[in-house]
Amino acid sequence: MTQLAIPVEITASDVAREKSLGGAIELCYKAAGYEGKEVEHDLKLDKAQLSRWKTGGEGVVWPKFVALMDYCGNDAPLLWMLHDRGYDLHSLRRRETETERRLRLAQEEIENLKKEREVERRLFRELRAPA
Repeated sequence: MTQLAIPVEITASDVAREKSLGGAIELCYKAAGYEGKEVEHDLKLDKAQLSRWKTGGEGVVWPKFVALMDYCGNDAPLLWMLHDRGYDLHSLRRRETETERRLRLAQEEIENLKKEREVERRLFRELRAPA
């Protein structure tokens, strides 16, 4: 998932306290420091659409759901749904993104090059040392 906002830490206990998906949606934007009207305006939602989502009066389509979580920088509603379905939120972990994978591989390559360079330096020191 691509976070557009600065990521906001949401704990498993924060999510577990919510009694409904609507509560988790509200947690999502309040944890990010937003008011409902800001979210509606910035995400170009119909007037009171956010309220209907919170009360269960209208279902949330996935693209708008993702936009909300990206905008707020957290996955509180998604985590609530997982919790509600019986998943252990403490054992979940994100998959490595392509960018993270490339960074990890580059860091590993740098470490290997440093080790090889150190072996070369040691060899040259030994060769230069008087016999």
